[in-house]
Amino acid sequence: MLTAFAILTDGLVYAAYLFLVAVGLSLIFGVMKILNVAHGSFYTFGAYGSAVAVGIYFDRGWPAAGGFLLMVAAAMAIGLVLGLVLERGLLRLVYGKDEIIIVLVTYAAFLILEDAIRLIFGGGSFALYQPLGAAGTVDVGTFVLSGYDIGLVALAGAIAAGGSYALKYTRWGRLLTVVIFDRELAAAFGINVSAVYTITFVVGAMLGALGGSVMAPKIAVTLGIGVEVIVLAFAVVAIGGMGSIGGAFIGALIVGECRAAAVHLAPQVELFVIYAVMAAVLIVRPQGLFTRAQPRKI
Repeated sequence: MLTAFAILTDGLVYAAYLFLVAVGLSLIFGVMKILNVAHGSFYTFGAYGSAVAVGIYFDRGWPAAGGFLLMVAAAMAIGLVLGLVLERGLLRLVYGKDEIIIVLVTYAAFLILEDAIRLIFGGGSFALYQPLGAAGTVDVGTFVLSGYDIGLVALAGAIAAGGSYALKYTRWGRLLTVVIFDRELAAAFGINVSAVYTITFVVGAMLGALGGSVMAPKIAVTLGIGVEVIVLAFAVVAIGGMGSIGGAFIGALIVGECRAAAVHLAPQVELFVIYAVMAAVLIVRPQGLFTRAQPRKI
């Protein structure tokens, strides 16, 4: 029972991390049909920006609550700026091109942004340890759980619930649904598809930066973390189904729990199990578990 509880809690924390990273990628693909490789750089910039800003904040002895708010605010600001620059300055020039060309453009942007990170922050690593200590711990029987991990799981759940509600029950969500199913018809009915694209991409970028920001206290913030995370994010959205927030959530849960089980029971297959799960799902459902129904044009 103790091992099962450890697997459950570790899997939930890892799933929350994966979901926060993958949900922005899934949202961008669902609306814009863009497989955004540069999403990994949003994550990296969010981690570096928070490590610097929040580290300075805590070192000055200011209230811990403000540090957590600054972590979120820094990620939102970074994602807003990067999303606007990339979408307005680059991607809008290749809309309507072949999908492979757009993927190559986002890959080129990823390489450029990785060099920009090295130029801005240098080649050293950053450690943002203060939020973990400030969040404290929670005793559950013989287990001691990190308060920060509990907050991470709660944040992922809130974003999943809020995103699903917004897509289903708000005016903006209905506009997104129309654009997803038929962007030409949406434009014919007066919907500003260009504005929808811009806002969607910026929101996706902000979510990617938020994922890096909240994970900064749990990792060594160093060059190359965006490469690893974009591969994991692709695995999650491939399992859940491209373009589905619910799919990204379930995909993250599946990957998180399977990875936690491997860590506790068979550590030698930890790296293999994620891709084994992805391969098994894609063999049965190549479109993913929760892909939206695709309309047919007659």
